[in-house]
Amino acid sequence: MIATQTEVTELSEITIRRISVSEMDNNVYLLTSKEHGTQVLIDAADDARAIAGMVAAGSTDCTDWANLQLIITTHSHWDHVRALGSVATHSEAMTACGAADEDDIDVPMDLTFSNGDTAELDGFELEVIELRGHTPGSIALVYRDPQGPDHIFSGDSLFPGGLGKTNSPEDFQQLYQDVTERIFDQFDDATVVHPGHGKPTTIGAERPQLEEWKQRGW
Repeated sequence: MIATQTEVTELSEITIRRISVSEMDNNVYLLTSKEHGTQVLIDAADDARAIAGMVAAGSTDCTDWANLQLIITTHSHWDHVRALGSVATHSEAMTACGAADEDDIDVPMDLTFSNGDTAELDGFELEVIELRGHTPGSIALVYRDPQGPDHIFSGDSLFPGGLGKTNSPEDFQQLYQDVTERIFDQFDDATVVHPGHGKPTTIGAERPQLEEWKQRGW
């Protein structure tokens, strides 16, 4: 597998690194605390070697010894977990996902999250938002930058231009409701959205399209 070049976003207290892996252009994110060296990996989608390289490169983003503590899977679909077993085996990091997706992931989970939970780590924390519909246990992760704006890692639930794929009108309505009430009603337009595939967007860029999404059903 060939990974794209790492994209680096410097925030006040953490550094965000992103690579795209596999033929499906899956995003893998690494968050590193600049002060403490704590690292969180979001979606070990594919290409364990490229992920390992990004984690190693992340050691330069901190003043302390870097330590991958947690691997969070946003949802259970196969293209987001292909490297999870390998990355988890070759690190001491704990694994985590949304509670309702745990049984659909072959790699054992150390932690499961529900809506409103918080992953507390040395140097930063991530808020958990359930966005049900793409899968039963899909989650988004929110990092609130003290100097703003907020950053949301949305998995496959929210993209530039629409919501993630759903398998029934009922699933779409659930996802639309969750995204509207838990994302668009709660976060301002400057909030950055980091999706599971493709480039980042903002709440402000997507908000005008909400009614269109509702009418078209995807």
